[in-house]
Amino acid sequence: MKKRALITGVTGQDGYYLSKLLNEKGYEIFGFTDDLGDENAIIRAVEKSRPDEVYNLGAISDLGSATKDPEHTMKINYEAPIKLLNESRKANPNVRFCQASSAEIFSRENPAPQGENAIYGPTNSYGVAKLKAQQEIKRQREEEAVFGCSAIFYNHESPKRGERFVTRKITLTLAKIKLGMVSQLELGNLSAKRDWGFAGDYMEAMWMILQQTKPDDYIISTGIAHSVRDFVTIAAQYLDMTIAWEGEGENEVAKNKSGEIVVKVRPEFYRPLEKHPVIGNNAKARRVLGWKPRTSFEDLVRLMAEKDLEYAKTLK
Repeated sequence: MKKRALITGVTGQDGYYLSKLLNEKGYEIFGFTDDLGDENAIIRAVEKSRPDEVYNLGAISDLGSATKDPEHTMKINYEAPIKLLNESRKANPNVRFCQASSAEIFSRENPAPQGENAIYGPTNSYGVAKLKAQQEIKRQREEEAVFGCSAIFYNHESPKRGERFVTRKITLTLAKIKLGMVSQLELGNLSAKRDWGFAGDYMEAMWMILQQTKPDDYIISTGIAHSVRDFVTIAAQYLDMTIAWEGEGENEVAKNKSGEIVVKVRPEFYRPLEKHPVIGNNAKARRVLGWKPRTSFEDLVRLMAEKDLEYAKTLK
């Protein structure tokens, strides 16, 4: 008999790669596309799917939107996952549940790389809600023997990433510059570093978490950080664009062969560097799950740049 999986956020980047993976593994997949704030929709989805495994990917993931409406963020990113877990337990007491958590739950004072035992200290509404959900799932796991887990994801990207995220902004805007559609890419702090991985690899890790004998929480990351500048430089290379960096801080720019500025810092986007880079320690996932990222940073950037060049051509 096929395993039945319920995926929230199925229409997003992560949902795409997870549903593709589970389909290849022969699952019967149910995708939740309704409003996670609608408790009746959650009840109906669980009653219809009666899942063996639940993957909660649905969330308000944009930090700007989360900050503007913290009450709604708490409802979607904390209350809804717990409602989903509790309803799933009613439908199937043996259900396995995995929450997509985030590195935003940790304090910025944690030295890199951060492990599962890093100090909590979210600095925004998104992180606060994600932390509350993770802690409640852990409580149920420890006190009620629920198979509840959290995948603590660090930044993960792909050609399916929303255009409001900096990585897609970089690859799509550079592609448009190459095609003569726009003239400049405007960014914030070019020296800011992130632990960027490929979303497809991370969804494989999420599936592996629910195949273990015991439930637990895992950091899913590459363990390697690159700067925004690195991302721009490599994307430009794959788009066959020659750029050279000049200046520092808010005055840093990248110029093309003709000396024209193609990348510059926009002052309102600029943020001071964080005390410690946001880098995850994935040792536990490697040791227990046998997981490791398969896609290098360079291959990730290449994939995104090539896909956005194809996409930009359709916009001309």
